[in-house]
Amino acid sequence: MTEKLFSYQKTDSYLCNFHESIRRISEGNSHILSGSMSCKRQKDVERSEHSMRFSKNLEANLEHLKQTLSLEKNFDVVYRVVSIGGKKGCLLFVDGLTKDEVLLKILQAWWSIKPEDLPADAHGFSGKYMPYGEVGLIANEEDMIVQLLSGITAVLIDGYDKCMMIDCRTYPARGVGEPEKDKVLRGSRDGFVETLIFNTALIRRRIRDPKLIMEMLSAGNSSHTDIAVCYMEGRVDEELLKNIRSRIQNLRVDALTMNQESLAEGIFPHKWYNPFPKFKFSERPDTAAACILEGNIVILVDNSPAAMVLPSSVFDIIEEADDYYFPPVTGTYLRLSRMMTGVLCLLLTPTWLLGMMHADALPQWLAFTKLSDRTYVPLIFQLLILEFAIDGLRLAAINTPSMLTTPLSVIAGIVLGEYSVKSGWFNSETMLYMAFVTIANYSQSSFELGYALKFMRVILLLLTAVFDVWGYITGFVIAVCAIVFNKTIAGKSYIYPIIPFSWKEVKKRFFRGRLPVIPES
Repeated sequence: MTEKLFSYQKTDSYLCNFHESIRRISEGNSHILSGSMSCKRQKDVERSEHSMRFSKNLEANLEHLKQTLSLEKNFDVVYRVVSIGGKKGCLLFVDGLTKDEVLLKILQAWWSIKPEDLPADAHGFSGKYMPYGEVGLIANEEDMIVQLLSGITAVLIDGYDKCMMIDCRTYPARGVGEPEKDKVLRGSRDGFVETLIFNTALIRRRIRDPKLIMEMLSAGNSSHTDIAVCYMEGRVDEELLKNIRSRIQNLRVDALTMNQESLAEGIFPHKWYNPFPKFKFSERPDTAAACILEGNIVILVDNSPAAMVLPSSVFDIIEEADDYYFPPVTGTYLRLSRMMTGVLCLLLTPTWLLGMMHADALPQWLAFTKLSDRTYVPLIFQLLILEFAIDGLRLAAINTPSMLTTPLSVIAGIVLGEYSVKSGWFNSETMLYMAFVTIANYSQSSFELGYALKFMRVILLLLTAVFDVWGYITGFVIAVCAIVFNKTIAGKSYIYPIIPFSWKEVKKRFFRGRLPVIPES
């Protein structure tokens, strides 16, 4: 400890600057901590009434915490007994989640406290001798344990019946680099990370408006995962917001193991058989900020680098940031080409299969689509095998070490391309159309939408192969109904503004307009 104090005295100016930075950050997000504490108390009020409250006897409190937290076994949960103004005090924190410099600064301030200057209660102590911005008081042991295990430092002092919580936590985090999936040709290159407070800061940096509200909720009996609900006051659908807040607070799960996906399944468990996504996911802060300004709700889950946007229609999911980072004409072209590519991705191979089943009826100008070689394997089996083989290659690419990606790609291209055609397993036309469908799938930034189109395409292929023209019509109707009769989480049409029709909104969905100008008041 002497060496640490000597090091601190040499770097006093540095720590002062560090503490000033901490204070500025605290001014921006201190309401998040208080919101988190009040939300957790409100959610667990019935449970808290029956759980143990702290007594004024430090030894009794510490003995009970040793049993509850298994302090003798858990090496990363650290407790240290210190002397504060002639009384015993105890610091509890999780090693690796606490800023040592801040704790050192606070401990130095406590060493100068005299017994006669010690306040009578914890509230007075925190106001007089706690040189930090984010401090809370908790009288219940269960609430204290939840916050302690989330990284907040706990302070107990003999004679006080409340525990002081100091939010000087820090999480291991990667840099806010551009996300791999949501890349853009032009625009900002930052992205969300797994630390919730960093993600809220990225949004707050873009929307400097006091009407931007970020409510803190939690879910999971074991994980107690933090959930931030972000919206613009006055623009959001209040009924939807109330509904979402109620669903999250009443969520009864053990843990949100899969982050956003677990939360999505918990708050919207209906119609699992419809593959079209009910939510839009994005790892881009600019996209999340734009959605908030449009009146949507953005949900951030701790430990996840993606934001969940709701309500989301199919047009919201198709939109991308590149549509707005280019001039209106270019943005409109990109959006329309993406929509057309999605339609071709769904209909190309089933339509070609139907044409090959009636090759004699094809007009002369479509004669080039006919098979040029003899068919050894029925076309429907060729298409289905390639559908599943492509997913297998995608999974293999994910799990392949980076140093082997290039040579294995060359081998896969030769074996599955040239040799598969020469061996008679596949026709070259089948390989061509499936290659287009595979590439077209990546024109959508949403994995969920891409797989929804894939499932509809497979159903369409099977029905066409079995029932011919009527099967093609039935499969097409099923795909259309899956989209038309789908509902957003707000209960509205999935294809608004087509149903119900609104020409003004249709133009906004299909054509990228100029930035609207606010009229002078």
